[in-house]
Amino acid sequence: MPMGISCCAIEMMAFAGPRFDVSRFGSEVFRFSPRQSDVMIVAGTTTYKMAKVVRKIYDQMPDPKWVIAMGVCTSSGGMYRTYSVVQGIDQFLPVDLYVSGCPPRPDNLINALMKLQTMVQKGQSRGGSPNYGGNPGKDKPEPLPAVTG
Repeated sequence: MPMGISCCAIEMMAFAGPRFDVSRFGSEVFRFSPRQSDVMIVAGTTTYKMAKVVRKIYDQMPDPKWVIAMGVCTSSGGMYRTYSVVQGIDQFLPVDLYVSGCPPRPDNLINALMKLQTMVQKGQSRGGSPNYGGNPGKDKPEPLPAVTG
């Protein structure tokens, strides 16, 4: 599920192009329906107004699901230290991997995808569980906090 919110989306599009050949990893098809997606790539500056939409789309994705935060603006708000920009999407989404850069190169995104595949194969990622790394014996995960703003 590509969430191309700003300039990082151009690099995400290049990641799917023929030069970087992401089809080697079985990830060449972007699904624009949350019901058919298992990985959400949030690429770009997320405002509080947009955060509600991103969270709603995340909630519509079937389990297991994973989130990749692409770019410094997505991970920490970047250079936008304003009242309207979320200072990291981990405030309202459980993030599995962070891709650094402004904007990050497409090969960094491929590296993150390979890392995510390795984490899933080894059982190190729970697919969006908010208890990742926390309470493995718990039956039901606690609900994620609602987006405010």
